[in-house]
This record gives sequence, structure tokens and C-alpha cells, in this order.
Amino acid sequence: MLDEKIVEHFPGLVVRKDLTKIVKGNAIVPSYVLEYLLGQYCATDDEAGIESGIETVKSILAQHYVHRNEAELIKSRIKERGRYKVIDKVTVELNDKKGVYEARFSNLGLKNVIAETDYIKKHPKLLVGGVWCIIDLLYEPSEDPKASPWFIDTLKPIQVSHVDFEAYCAARSSFSADEWADALVQSIGFNPAKLQRRQKLLQLCRLIPFCERNYNYIELGPKGTGKSHIFSEFSPHGMIVSGGEVSVAKLFVNNATGKIGLLGYWDSVAFDEFAGKDKRVDKNLVDIMKNYMANKTFSRGIEVLGAEASISFLGNTLKSVEYMMRHSHFFDDLPDKYIDSAFLDRIHCYSPGWETSVIRAELFTNGFGFIVDYLAEIMRTLRNFDYSQAYTKYFELNADISTRDRDGIHKTFSGLVKVLYPSGECDREQARELLEFAIEGRKRVKDHIMRLDSTFPSVTFSYQERDSDNEIKVRTLEETQHPHLKKPSESSGTGAQSEIFDGTDTTPGDDQSDGGKRADGTVPGIRSSENEKAKPKGGILGRASLTDDLITTIAKGESKTVEFKSTLRKNLHTGKSDSSISHSALKTIAAFLNTEGGTLFIGIKDDGTPLGLSEDGFKNEDAMDRHLTDLISSAMGAAHMHNIHIDFVDYLDRRVLAITCRKGSTPAYVTLSNKQYFFCRTSASTRELKPEEVVAYVGQRFR
Repeated sequence: MLDEKIVEHFPGLVVRKDLTKIVKGNAIVPSYVLEYLLGQYCATDDEAGIESGIETVKSILAQHYVHRNEAELIKSRIKERGRYKVIDKVTVELNDKKGVYEARFSNLGLKNVIAETDYIKKHPKLLVGGVWCIIDLLYEPSEDPKASPWFIDTLKPIQVSHVDFEAYCAARSSFSADEWADALVQSIGFNPAKLQRRQKLLQLCRLIPFCERNYNYIELGPKGTGKSHIFSEFSPHGMIVSGGEVSVAKLFVNNATGKIGLLGYWDSVAFDEFAGKDKRVDKNLVDIMKNYMANKTFSRGIEVLGAEASISFLGNTLKSVEYMMRHSHFFDDLPDKYIDSAFLDRIHCYSPGWETSVIRAELFTNGFGFIVDYLAEIMRTLRNFDYSQAYTKYFELNADISTRDRDGIHKTFSGLVKVLYPSGECDREQARELLEFAIEGRKRVKDHIMRLDSTFPSVTFSYQERDSDNEIKVRTLEETQHPHLKKPSESSGTGAQSEIFDGTDTTPGDDQSDGGKRADGTVPGIRSSENEKAKPKGGILGRASLTDDLITTIAKGESKTVEFKSTLRKNLHTGKSDSSISHSALKTIAAFLNTEGGTLFIGIKDDGTPLGLSEDGFKNEDAMDRHLTDLISSAMGAAHMHNIHIDFVDYLDRRVLAITCRKGSTPAYVTLSNKQYFFCRTSASTRELKPEEVVAYVGQRFR
């Protein structure tokens, strides 16, 4: 029986999902805290044990949970008794002047309470966002009026403060694929027996923003289908914005105060009730969001900031699927300013909310599932992995699929693998199921953009089986249900020329041979420079021709080892040179050196379209070479230059700059404005490590 198996392999980390409402009462305590307590005292299928556990949890909350309006009463009680147990959220900060850790209690209102180093070592999450704990507090007045009379005698987290990912994967191996999917469906509160396989996948697709960085997701459908349920209740690392209306300052950065907005602090930001023609929309917000969704960065004045938050758009549709397919498009109910083909093209997956059932009592489960905080921490750990290539040993995407379409497919596929096969291993048919689901999610986006903007080229969404070269075309479910309605992305069944060069010669009259070369050995789309510069004598930089591998690399799009930037120094929005643009390039170069190496292409837009180097306004390539060399030497030191090669090459008749970095043997720090930073690559983004993370990373990576 599934429940028995879940309890056996995850003791203390699961709970019967119908118990949370029973014990919550009036306590304004997060569901993940309640489920943690229930997991400790009710992780059994014995009814008597469950009843006893419920009473224990209720008693703990009644006696020790701190309501903010009772904070002074509790402090008085501690003072009179000398000690008292409380349940509160504790956040710890390092006071570097005093050399001690100091705790802050959210509801009790206490600050500067000394926390022992041992607690920090055992529960590092205390330093990043805080942890709900049960704490034995002491009151001992001191003769020193500046000393705090409050002391922590014992501290025990009552939410997950650490997860063992390897143990999670090991336990997962004891479940079949179907059992695991059912266990996850129960964990998010639904009865898997009431859902078909496709409906389960649609529910689990909602977890991808929590385990995949910078994932752009939209789900539109009828009212009452539970679109916002997971986004509001699932994770302490997610934020849901009600009403769908938010300002630039709240979402990105407040230039008046310098305070970073929601995207800088949360793993997932969801916009509920996003649809509606009456929504007030700031066009500037749409433009900034468009840039963030493509580049993972946003600008604060002259400084460009990066973030990893995924964005989800949730809303109601007022028209039937058949009506929209016949007369309009699937984005029809969005505010007009969001019906922008460039904005919509940044969305990785459109989940068909009309396929999920309207929430009814019978859909909820009384079976066992993971306590949500534990599963949320596992999802957060999985953000560090990239499983987008797990299908490539079995299948290959049609070369006609553009970089942006490919990126959307890859991110959805990677997210689903993380959810269902967390070790990254799936067999041929499992990979096929998730790949087709991911293709369908992106195809739905592209099909309905093409109804809005006829300049988008048609594309065949298909893949080939590597062992047979058999091509499988993927269609959305609504296409198969309504075959008489127009299918805009399959104009001729063969697809159109990809907007990004894919290594195949398409010039009429040219003979082709294996590897994408012409019969004369030249590579189509690449021309030799008429004024190729000689290699600098004795220099540390070299110039090489653009190889077949490099061409293929560009066509595959941005990844952990590839990044595109339009310019080296010019801000295309202001038309002026901008140091933050150069700094962004330096950060990427350092990250490549500190991770596994990689290539930064200057003069290529984020979607893979070549822009060229003329925008930067350098006198010639030598001047650009010197400028870049000086930047790297100044910010990182000349010693790193032997691992960096600068190549000026032609790509699709545009001149671009390829900065190829080998994996460094020593840490590469970037010094900007007298402050030192450390960067590494995670998936297709550059991440700044915090000081405490740098020590661990450098010790492991450069030992």
C-alpha cells in the first residue's frame, strides 16, 4: 500500500494530509510548521496514535505559540519564571564588531539575543531567512545595562532546517515511477486515484518554478481549478501577488530607497488573477519584465542586477477553448499591454488550465504525503541541477526549432525530470513522455503568438529517435480534439527555416557533406575575415577561426557554458557607454573560470540572433581587444589571462566576439568599486556567492 511505503521510507517527514486543518485553529502559523509538528507526532497509520498525536500538537501550540498581541505577556511570564518555552520564528545575524551571533524573534519582538555558534553550525538556515523553532528562553538580568538579559538555553527547529538530498534520492529508488507520481500528488493535497496520468503531470508541472531557476510559466483556465493553491501554500521560498497588479519598485527595485524587490528575494513569484482587461498595467513594467524574463537581469540606474526567481502568471479564461482557437488566441483574456509577442515569447510553458478539474471535496486526499516544508527544501536543492539533456541519448529535437523554443522545452523537461526522477536518470519511454509534454507546453505558446504576429516563422515541433531517425511530430491535445481548426505552426508540415543558424547549408546550389560543411570544406554561414588580424607576438591572447563545434554551440543557445551579450560596454536602452554592461561581462568571465569554463559571445542577442559589434563604437577590433584586456587585468588580475582567449569571428554575416575561458586552477575574484566579488555558473546563469559560500566552494573546487 502506498501510504505504508511512504511512512516506511520517510519517517518523520510525512503527514496525513487531512490533519492540518484539524489542528490549525486560530494560530496564525504557517502550514509547513504545522505539518512538521504533525510529521513528528502523527506519522503513523494507527488511528489511536494519530488522535494522540493531534492532541499533543494542539497542546504544544496552545502552550508555547507566541501571538504578537501577547508578546508582552509572554515576556513578563519568562521574567517571573526565569525560563519558558516559546514557538517563534528565529533569524540570526553575525555582529562582526562583537564577534557574536545575535538572534531576532519575529512575534516576541526580542532582538540581539546571543545565539551559540553550535546552533548556527547545525542549522545554517537560521542565517538565511530564519527558522521556526521551539526555544527555551532564560531571563537573567546583568549589572551591565547594555547587556541583554535574554538567553537561549535550548533551540530546536520545528521546520526543516536541513535536507539530505542523497537520502531522498535513495528512498525514491524504492518507488516505481507511478508510485512516486502518486506520492507527490498526495503531497500537494490531491487524491491520485481521482486523476488521470495527464492530469497528474499538469498538477506536478506547477512545482517546476520552485525547482527550476528563471522559469517563466503561464496557466490560464476556468475559475475554481486551484491554479494558485500550490503557489500560495507550498513553499516558504515562494511569493504570490494577489490581483496581478504590482509596481516596478515592488517587483524589481525601488530607486528612491535602493531596496530590492520581490524578484531579488524569492525563488518563485506568482501573479494571481493575472488575466482581465480592466487591469491597470504600467508599460514600463512590461518592458523591464520582458528583459528580466529573457536575460535574468534588471537595471537599477546604471547597475545591472541578476536574480534567479521564476515567474508564474495565473488567470481565468472567459471563453471556451474552441472559441479561442476559432476566433482569437489563448492569450485573449490578458490585459492588452501584455499581449505583446516579444513578451509572450519569453514564456517557457503554457499549461492548459482548462484540462484540470474544478476543485471538489472528493479530489482532496486523506493519504500520506511529504510535509510541504521538506518537499520545498528538496525542490530548492534541485535548482542547482540541470537535467535538460537527459533525453539526448534517446532523442534529438528537430533542428528547425529555434533557440528560444528549445530553451523553453529544455527548462520544462528539466523541471519535470527533477520532480519525477530527482537523480536525473529516466529510461527511454519516461524521457519521451516528459519531452513530448514539454514540447507541447512550448508549442502552445508559439502557436498562439503566431496568431498575433505573422512575422514569426512557422516551425515544426518534432523530435527524432536516434536509433531509427524516425521523426515524431508533437501536437497539443486541443489540436487533436479540434482537428478542423487552424494549426498555425504547421503551415506545410515541413517547418520553416530556423531563425538561428543550425549548422546546415541551406544555400541553393551548394553541395553538402557530413557535419554541415560544404563540399569544399567551408562552413556555411561563416565567412573568413578579409582583414584577419595576426596573432599578437608573445601575447597571452590568441585568435582562432570559428570551429564547427563553436557553431553548434551558438545554435544550441545559452547554457551553463555559453552566454550571449549584445554589447561589451554600450547600454542599448540609453545609447550610452555603461560600466554596468562591462561589469556584467566580467562577472560571466569570472564565473566560467571558477566553474567548468565556457564561452561568452559579445554581439549576439539573448535569443541567439547576431547583432554584431558596431553598436559598441570601438575604432577597430584591436581597440576592443585592448579595452577588454584592460578590463580583465584591472578587475581580476593579469594572471588569469592565460586561461582566456579572445576571437573575432563572423557569424551569419555579422562580426562577433568570442571570449573562451578554460576552467581556472585558481579562484578568480572580481574587484569592482574596491569591493571583491566571487561568481560561479549554475545552469544558464551567473550567480554571486555569499562570503560563507565562497569559503566552502573554493575549498571544494580548487583543492
